[in-house]
Amino acid sequence: MNVFYLFTISFSLSFTFSSLHAQSKADTLALQTIISSETEAWNQGDAVAYSRHFAQDGTFTNIAGMFMTGHPTFLKRHDDIFKGIFYKTVLQQTIVSMRFIHPDVATVETLCRVTGFTGTGPAVPAQLDAKGRLHTRLLQVLVRQAGAWQIVSYHNVDVKPGVPIPE
Repeated sequence: MNVFYLFTISFSLSFTFSSLHAQSKADTLALQTIISSETEAWNQGDAVAYSRHFAQDGTFTNIAGMFMTGHPTFLKRHDDIFKGIFYKTVLQQTIVSMRFIHPDVATVETLCRVTGFTGTGPAVPAQLDAKGRLHTRLLQVLVRQAGAWQIVSYHNVDVKPGVPIPE
């Protein structure tokens, strides 16, 4: 009898807590829209639009492992790369994971593919595949503040040759 009672309470509590953290369709759409707007901004070489959802105190690690802090730095770095090694490149992002850790905290992981390099491509250590494409995995942590989702952490790693990538 006690085992059944404990099981019932445990099940009820786990169901209650999991439903508290369930994502709403509106929140899912909001995050999908942010990813879509990032892609559009990248493809236009627009660093201001690309950084629109990045928090003032956000942190960011690029594919070379450089760690940076703050919206002004994120904006400047993207302005530099859009005028340099990523000039006129094309970004495709596919959401591979979206998790709501809390109603106001989410992670979004995307598989990114960048094409259209006009020079030698990105600086080492990133490597292009045989078709001249750069593949990365981008993990973004977003927090909803004052009703708006902001990126508080942005971690981008390049996918090394030999790691399977869906076409």
